[in-house]
Amino acid sequence: MGNEIEDNVMPLFLINGFLEAGKTQFLEFTMEQDYFQTEGKTLLIVCEEGDTEYDEKKLKKNRTAVVYVDDFSKLTPEYLNELEVIYRPERVIMEWNGMWNQDELKLPEDWFIYQQITIIDGSTFDLYVQNMKPLLGAMLRDSELVIMNRCDGISDEKLTSYRRIIRAMSRDSEIVLEDAEGEIEQATLEEDLPYDINADVIEIKPEDYGIWYIDCMDQPERYQGKTVEFTAMVLKSPKFPKGQFVPGRMAMTCCEADMTFLGFMCKWKDAEKYRTKQWVKVRAKVGIEYQKDYHGEGPVLYGENVESAAEIKDIVQF
Repeated sequence: MGNEIEDNVMPLFLINGFLEAGKTQFLEFTMEQDYFQTEGKTLLIVCEEGDTEYDEKKLKKNRTAVVYVDDFSKLTPEYLNELEVIYRPERVIMEWNGMWNQDELKLPEDWFIYQQITIIDGSTFDLYVQNMKPLLGAMLRDSELVIMNRCDGISDEKLTSYRRIIRAMSRDSEIVLEDAEGEIEQATLEEDLPYDINADVIEIKPEDYGIWYIDCMDQPERYQGKTVEFTAMVLKSPKFPKGQFVPGRMAMTCCEADMTFLGFMCKWKDAEKYRTKQWVKVRAKVGIEYQKDYHGEGPVLYGENVESAAEIKDIVQF
C-alpha cells in the first residue's frame, strides 16, 4: 500500500466490524483529528445503522456527505460511480456491514482500497469466532490496523489467545487492544509459552507450531540468535534464491476453505536436495533480515541441520 494517492484514482478507506463494534465512534473521532482535515469533500457510505448516529454538525464541518446503503445488491460498481459523479469526493470512507462477505465487494476500476481497518468488540469476540469465523477472516485478511476495544475484565491469557487468532487471520496488521483506560500494553510472557525459550535448542512440538509462528512474527527479537528445531513441509519456488526454501505448515485460519501456509525463509546449503511437499526436520538459528514479503525486517532461519522426517497429518488451527 503506497503512501501517496494518485490523482486518477479514488481512494477507499474501508472500516470493518460487526454491528455495535464501535465503528461509528471510531470514525467520528478520526474525522475530528488534524490529519483528517485535508482538502476536498469526503463521501461516507454507511452499510448498516447501529445505535450511534453521526453528528450532522460534525459531518458538515468536515465536508462529509453520508449515503446509507442497506442492501448489498445495490453496492455495484455502477452505483458507486453514480455516487462519485453526484458528490465529487476526494476520498470515500465505507463503514462496512459485518454480515456481508467482504470478498464479494466489487469496486469501479479506478477505485482502490487505500486503507482497511477492522474494529472488534473484545467482549463478544468469542461469539463471532465460534459462529462467524469466515466473515471475520474476510474482514481481517487485508487489514492494516485491527483495534480490539472493550477489553475490560478480560484476562491476559485470553487476550494473548485473541491476539494469536487475529494474527493468524491478519498476518501483516498492527493489533491494538484497548480498555476504558486506553491502549493495553500486552505481549505473550515467556513463561506462558509451551516451550522453553531459553533452552540451547528450542524444541517446537507439532501442536505448538502455530503459537511459535505467531509469537516469532510478533516479537522476532525474542528469538534472534536462538536455535529452534521443528518438523515442517518444504515449499520451493523458482523465484527463491539458490540455497533457500521455506519450511512451514498448512494452517486453517478461518475455515476449511481458507487455508494458508505459515513458514519462514530458511537458508540452507543443500536446499536444492529437497522438493515441495517433502517433510523435513529443521534445526536453525533465527535471524532478522529485510524481506520483501514483510515490507520490512522479519524472521529468517539459518539452517544448521535439515533431514527427512515423517509427515504430520494434522493441520495448524487457531
